[in-house]
Amino acid sequence: MAETVVLKVGMSCEGCVGAVKRVLGKMQGVESFDIDLKEQKVTVRGTAAPEAVLQTVSKTGKKTEFWGEAAPTAAAPAETTASA
Repeated sequence: MAETVVLKVGMSCEGCVGAVKRVLGKMQGVESFDIDLKEQKVTVRGTAAPEAVLQTVSKTGKKTEFWGEAAPTAAAPAETTASA
């Protein structure tokens, strides 16, 4: 089942975008991705686990976090927090 993962990535130039494109292009489970340099937003679609996508993108050395620092699912920004 395909999932969408939205990340905030500290990118400042096209070189940064290229680094993110390289790692996502090699990652298994990634079907497509969209990179918005201005918004510093990376949207990844595919079957890869959200945590794995975050770890892979963070290997570029860029500050990487889930968009809005919410849970891995970007669909509901106002989620209730369950105790772990």
